[in-house]
Amino acid sequence: MAGTTRNRGKATAARAPRRAVVDAAGNAHARAAAGARIVSLVPSVTELLFALGLDEMVVGRTAFCVHPVDSVKAVVSVGGTKRVNLTRLLALAPTHVVVNVDENPKGMVEAIAALGPKIVVTHPIEVTDNVALYRLLGGLFDRAAEAEALVTRFDERLAALRARAAGLPGRRVLYLIWRAPWMTVSADTYIARLLALVNWQTLGHDPQVRYPTIELTDALLAETDLVLFSSEPFPFKEHHLDAFRAAFPAHAGKARPIDGQRVSWYGSRAILGLDYIGDFAAALA
Repeated sequence: MAGTTRNRGKATAARAPRRAVVDAAGNAHARAAAGARIVSLVPSVTELLFALGLDEMVVGRTAFCVHPVDSVKAVVSVGGTKRVNLTRLLALAPTHVVVNVDENPKGMVEAIAALGPKIVVTHPIEVTDNVALYRLLGGLFDRAAEAEALVTRFDERLAALRARAAGLPGRRVLYLIWRAPWMTVSADTYIARLLALVNWQTLGHDPQVRYPTIELTDALLAETDLVLFSSEPFPFKEHHLDAFRAAFPAHAGKARPIDGQRVSWYGSRAILGLDYIGDFAAALA
């Protein structure tokens, strides 16, 4: 009787549907079939898909999906993160299109959804949201083991950063992502949450806008310990920092370039980002 019960249990398990996974918008997705065809409209997620070993499934990307450098060259570009070529995207016959709340306009995503592919929504805000992101994509595309390996590496580097941060001073920082107009990040963004791990408070927060426009003034700069010029989305170069120093000589020593990919990219690059921001903050301590 016991043996019969075990066999019946195995048969039931074999017939049971694979449990769905839930994306950042709360949408439940059935596990993808082996022949899934993925278009990623999020640069950091494209890199993550390759890190999960999904090379053969990634059939489309944006022009801004530049990592991993050698692998993405063979993947068709469908345009940018804000505007895609729908005809080119449809020709790739994607089963899944991965998008992000911040990076991809809602109207564009709705237009893509109308073409038929499943839309997988991502939206990391807390740095620890990377764990759920790894498991979402790993679970959806049958790469659970690879996802757990990334979780382990991420947890190790996060623990190391938290230990280092205990000895770092608090700073008030202005993190610039654009010029003409100047733009920064609010406190409820991934960037601000990462900087908070090294005891840095971002200035310029607007509860209504995640990436607010600001005016650079002596009054604002007087409250600021560091002015960080990110390498993306606006590609700040040294001559931009020189122009700032000339315009605000009393605050010239506060200007620093910072690697935007290491600070703003979630996914597999976030593991590198944890070490990077720890080293960056320690060098300025």
